[in-house]
Amino acid sequence: MKLKNSVQAWLNGALNDPIVKILTKNSQLTKTQLETLLIDVLAENLSGKQLKYDDKAVLRLTKAKISRGSFNRTLKQSRENVIKSIYTVLLLGYLGVFDSTTLDPYLEIANKLHEYVEAHKEIPNEESELKNHLNVIEIIREELEISLKRLSNPSEATL
Repeated sequence: MKLKNSVQAWLNGALNDPIVKILTKNSQLTKTQLETLLIDVLAENLSGKQLKYDDKAVLRLTKAKISRGSFNRTLKQSRENVIKSIYTVLLLGYLGVFDSTTLDPYLEIANKLHEYVEAHKEIPNEESELKNHLNVIEIIREELEISLKRLSNPSEATL
């Protein structure tokens, strides 16, 4: 039960993050597929042991009991969507689309996302530095949200 609580608390935090919400909304993954994929990839790290798919199915956030088969079908769909997304990127790169400056806004977002993740990793211990650091993180988060929302609007996004 302790594992379930810790995994579900982590999932709730991750899936309710405003940036994750925007990225998920505009990705090839449904929220359920993302949740299932995260459980498959991260639950064993959190538990420190190998988990069976029956055990992983119990970790889902839904109140209803999820069968191993249902968990596995959703996991298969999420993996297929990730692979298709990767192939799309490879195809566009092969065809030379990535040589275009139209991808610059997406690359800027990728760099800003990296900066955001790194800022979270480097939280200082000193209280005097902590407040300033948290303000910087909040500014980066707000910039990311605005940029992601703008790029997710098909009429404004360029490719």
